[in-house]
Amino acid sequence: MDQLLIALDVDTGMRALTLADELRGAAGGFKIGSRLFTAEGPSVVKALVDRGDRVFLDLKFHDIPSVVAAAVQAAADLKVWMITVHASGGAEMLRAAHEAARSAPHGPLVVAVTVLTSLESTGLGELGITRPVLEQVDALARLAQETGLDGVVASPWETARVRQSCGPAFTIVTPGIRSGRESSRTDARGRRDDQARTLSAAAAMRAGANYLVVGRPIIAAENPRAAAEQICRELTEQQAS
Repeated sequence: MDQLLIALDVDTGMRALTLADELRGAAGGFKIGSRLFTAEGPSVVKALVDRGDRVFLDLKFHDIPSVVAAAVQAAADLKVWMITVHASGGAEMLRAAHEAARSAPHGPLVVAVTVLTSLESTGLGELGITRPVLEQVDALARLAQETGLDGVVASPWETARVRQSCGPAFTIVTPGIRSGRESSRTDARGRRDDQARTLSAAAAMRAGANYLVVGRPIIAAENPRAAAEQICRELTEQQAS
């Protein structure tokens, strides 16, 4: 299922590669975030790329334009498939990321993180942002598109609005996916879920997502392969309906 990207949010490269071996074929790629990359560095990225996997490097670059451009170039050298930057870094930074990816021989897709799925309107207010979450995500998505980026990361709650604003060719990567339920603040084992704006896989696809990022509901399951295949079934049923 090409649309399913599994987040390898674990502490060691050995655990990440074991999971990837178990889940390969049920996923369209694997996401490596700051937790695993900080622990293991580029070696785990190279190991997955060498196995033929698509790697979504989710480090959310947010710095001055020249630093972000250099980081994008470094990611391109690793032959990753897709990377993230923060849309709130501004137009100049986003353009620098786009230009660096476009000029690289193995330039990755660049998608901009809009508003983290852990934030709701109260959290934005604490940052001095008075717009509702939906309006803030929409504004940042349009900025990302105007500066040449391939797409955005947005929660399933905002996906339909972004699709309407940015059109069918714009890539929308959607985290906050929960299998078989609309939303919950606890996971299958009763642990608190720090993502606030969530939906089921099928609902996110109906809203217009291109890719779904799923971590904890799969990798923390007693049977990760079965959990991934359940989400794939939900997506297949959605496409057939």
